[in-house]
Amino acid sequence: MTLKALIFDVDGTLADTEAAHLAAFNESFQSMGIPWMWDVPTYKGLLMVSGGKERMRHYWASSDENAAAIASESLSATIETLHRLKTAAYERLVAEGFVTMRPGILPLIEEAIAAGLALGIATTTSAANVSALLSKAIGPEWRAQFQAVEDASTAPSKKPHPQAYQQVLQCLMVEGRDCMAFEDSENGLRAASAAGIPTIVTPNAFTSDHDFTGATKCFPHLGEVHLVDIEALHTKIFD
Repeated sequence: MTLKALIFDVDGTLADTEAAHLAAFNESFQSMGIPWMWDVPTYKGLLMVSGGKERMRHYWASSDENAAAIASESLSATIETLHRLKTAAYERLVAEGFVTMRPGILPLIEEAIAAGLALGIATTTSAANVSALLSKAIGPEWRAQFQAVEDASTAPSKKPHPQAYQQVLQCLMVEGRDCMAFEDSENGLRAASAAGIPTIVTPNAFTSDHDFTGATKCFPHLGEVHLVDIEALHTKIFD
């Protein structure tokens, strides 16, 4: 079986983004005068809920005290405003260099392009977040390097639903077994697996305690992993 494409998650996989997202959420709460302040343990738990708006709604519903901070009749509008403010704060943090790409990611992308492999992105984050990150890391021409990009705007069914991966496969015109996915979270692994894609997991400080049963391989990062290693793992699966 020949490897034809690599498909990447974004947050926590391409880059260490979660600390910046957490800071941006808290900044948006403060700017709206909402008495929420998420700490790291709280945010780690909330990462089991995919999507920023969904995370806020889940947190709002988790206790009477949280519900009292935002009236139910204004919840949807408030969350929309909070998410807009949070996205702007995150983009600023990325521009200021607060977010770094994870080890080995950019060299692996370069190797894949040189080898003629297709590249895809399957994420539940917003298109604005993807563009902010990759424009900073790769440059304004980043989009030309990825033949398929599915994000929250095009794949509204969030992980662990496989919609984003299924749509990337359709766009690339490949089968799941032709690809390798890269994820950092349990929901991401479940989404890729449901689409029939072998998956390499690189956990981070926010997802290290997730259940990665079924992953093709777990690495702490890709700093010492090259395309030849990924091709060997892919071949081994289908021996």
